[in-house]
Amino acid sequence: MKVYFYTLGCRVNQYETDAVREHFLEAGFELTENPEDADVCVVNTCTVTSEADRKSRQSLRKMARLNPNAIICAMGCAAEMTDGFVDADIVCGTRDKHLLLEKLQEYISSNAKLDHKSEHAVPPVTREDTYADFGTVLSPEGTRAFVKIEDGCNNFCTYCIIPFARGRVASREKNSILEEVRNLSERGFSEICLTGIHLCSYGKDRNEDIMSLLDVIEEISKFDGVKRISLGSLEPKSITDDFIKGLASIDKISPHFHLSLQSGSDTVLKRMNRHYSTELYLDRVNELRKYYPNMSLTTDVICGFPEETDEEFQETIDFVKKARFNKIHVFPYSIRKGTKAASMNQVDGAIKKERSKNLIEWSNGAETDFANSFVDKDVEVLVEAYEKTPKSTILKGYTNEYVYTLITSDVDNPEHYIGKIIEVKAIGVANMQIIAKFSVKNSL
Repeated sequence: MKVYFYTLGCRVNQYETDAVREHFLEAGFELTENPEDADVCVVNTCTVTSEADRKSRQSLRKMARLNPNAIICAMGCAAEMTDGFVDADIVCGTRDKHLLLEKLQEYISSNAKLDHKSEHAVPPVTREDTYADFGTVLSPEGTRAFVKIEDGCNNFCTYCIIPFARGRVASREKNSILEEVRNLSERGFSEICLTGIHLCSYGKDRNEDIMSLLDVIEEISKFDGVKRISLGSLEPKSITDDFIKGLASIDKISPHFHLSLQSGSDTVLKRMNRHYSTELYLDRVNELRKYYPNMSLTTDVICGFPEETDEEFQETIDFVKKARFNKIHVFPYSIRKGTKAASMNQVDGAIKKERSKNLIEWSNGAETDFANSFVDKDVEVLVEAYEKTPKSTILKGYTNEYVYTLITSDVDNPEHYIGKIIEVKAIGVANMQIIAKFSVKNSL
């Protein structure tokens, strides 16, 4: 049987899709990139915004329309928050995704449509839920592997539905994490990216603090095959001086940090229930820069949060300049039913759009400036792919600071460099990407 997968949402969702895909492959299924050819279509849904929820439903309807004979499966966050999907035959929530193959096999063996309501009943996530461990998950990227170590969130920001969809914090056992990293490094994955719904809460369900996350990172760094370790989104109020100092002692850490901000206005942060101030945030940035003076600093900002005034938005503009971000992921506020922010006074859509445009323009300039700061310098790039042109071979990958780089080379065997870190000379910038020159002589 052929199976098609479609994923919406975050890196955690992609990781879980990869995990379920492995289960299907082990059971003898064949992957297809065309939903019309599939016997089974799986949509991993997202519900972080109303738009994501709409796209999840739209994707399921599209699968059913393109292939009315296929078995349609919905899993993930939108499935968790919805009583039922009309266009899905099988539904799994956020903590029972690992049961999808089992449910499918039961469905097939029944040789008939199962009762719609009972089949769509998703067990709600609870405070007592444990981490659902998928074992080793192979990333399709080939050189960089995402490793999920935590699920759930306890913060309950006023705009966010995820704690209801994902449940409370549940941490993965350290031995399981290390076993996955060992398997990945033996398979040639050079970079390990740690991810989770709220990474800094790792261990919180076991009454552990942020140093338990540092302990995991230190253990991962001991694997010879792991050349680079990168971290998902970090919470500013959680990263202590000792944690930062500990990170700096690990030479495999990528000097690229994504610190969640959401707003540069203290009054907006309070309405968001974010539990930190801009002063604390900037203090954490400055502490990181003591150890990583040339680090990459990225963040997320919501524009047009309910009741946001022109003055509050200007405070955000002033703050992002002061913090010296080199990239901002900008999101116009989107109402999410079931959150406290949905009942607040909303900002006009045109204003949200204009504020988002202004911040994106600033971010694009900052990203270009950051890439330009590497010109005429040697940089290390983890090669992930290549493209042959009539005149040369272009190697592609990310620097330690996570700037995408295109390397002009004259090598005859580019596949030899996939998964390796090479030293190159940055000679220019185009479209916020580094252009570099490479010769065999200066490879690491």
